[in-house]
Amino acid sequence: MQPNEQIVPGHVWLVGAGPGDPDLLTRKAERLIAAADIVFHDALVGPGVLDLIPQGIERVGVGKRSGRHSKAQDNINDLLLAAARAGRRVVRLKGGDPSIFGRSAEEMAHLAAGGIPVHICPGVTTASAAAASGHASLTLRGVARGVTLITAHLRAGEPLALDWDVLARPGGTLGIYMGRAAAGEIARNLIAAGRDPDTPVMVAVNVSLPEERLIRGRLSALAFLVRTISDNEPTLLLVGEAVAAGGEQQGDPHIVTAPRACVR
Repeated sequence: MQPNEQIVPGHVWLVGAGPGDPDLLTRKAERLIAAADIVFHDALVGPGVLDLIPQGIERVGVGKRSGRHSKAQDNINDLLLAAARAGRRVVRLKGGDPSIFGRSAEEMAHLAAGGIPVHICPGVTTASAAAASGHASLTLRGVARGVTLITAHLRAGEPLALDWDVLARPGGTLGIYMGRAAAGEIARNLIAAGRDPDTPVMVAVNVSLPEERLIRGRLSALAFLVRTISDNEPTLLLVGEAVAAGGEQQGDPHIVTAPRACVR
């Protein structure tokens, strides 16, 4: 099969670009990128992944980052539809996995309404990559029987309305995407709902990229732990007892554990 036969003209592939490291792409994702003749990509797609797009393939940046939108979602939907109707081989590159906070359902619904076939290639989501970098586990027998993924990204003025009583229950791991700005509020609400203030947390910044750093501490100190993180650095928060398991064994220089005296 020739590379361009991976995509039928007039079809759209939503492709997971992973957390940033091109080595974390699936083999299928790499083949689809090479087969496209136009690629729409998010701002958070890693530069190494973008480097895999062959010369001559049109690139269109449609990313949203830290509240600064280059394209509204409705415009992105229309661009995908127009490219497919023109008979292009379309890849829509999304950071992480398209089905986890990737707004893939909106794009699929719009394309389906326009009669365009859509396919999905999954990717490594940031929570999995962060746990791997931190030598931790999202689940742990007898400690964490489940994982809950939520997003703290809100429109301006919206309250962070979540079921804190459910989220505060012990025995599970929380993965909080886009949670840097709301870190203090998240910690306060979880503790008020009964989560132990000493619950381990890991703040994962620029996951899988050369500038990655992981900051460990406790839930009561979460607002303190994110102070040095800038607005334009993608950040994930992991909360739960399982996060601490194995994390102190490797002495990795990109993992920082906050001193106990600093985080009360």
